[in-house]
Amino acid sequence: MTQEHFYDVTVQWESDRKGNISSSVLNETIEVATPPEFPKGMAGIWSPEHLLVAAVNSCLMTTFLAIAENSKLSFTTFTSKAVGKLAIIEGKYMISEITLLPTLGIVAEDQRERALKVLQKSEAACLISNSIKSQIIFQPQIEIISEEVIA
Repeated sequence: MTQEHFYDVTVQWESDRKGNISSSVLNETIEVATPPEFPKGMAGIWSPEHLLVAAVNSCLMTTFLAIAENSKLSFTTFTSKAVGKLAIIEGKYMISEITLLPTLGIVAEDQRERALKVLQKSEAACLISNSIKSQIIFQPQIEIISEEVIA
């Protein structure tokens, strides 16, 4: 496997403050617009801010899945909420921090410490988090899921 990979994304303006993003290697196009907090922003449409937070959060999940598999960690559920904070820093708007709130379901209390270590390792190895200058705040939770509920 080579050490460099390239991911092409095209954005095409449609009208007003809205456009579409696509990639030559993906099937779906995503509508994107200025968020409603800004002049002429549009509610209900993915914004660059949402996409940045989503990139960090989805990278956490995919990194966790790989590390959990390699670690042979058994789990029943994984959900993660992420919240990006937009602030003015040194006179410029930026996503200054992203809080990651993953919740991991496991079946046994004796796996809690190991599960937390796998989550922490996943956050540290997330290439998207490591590629941005926003502060990443990591607040994982581990839940015991009854095997009866799984069935």
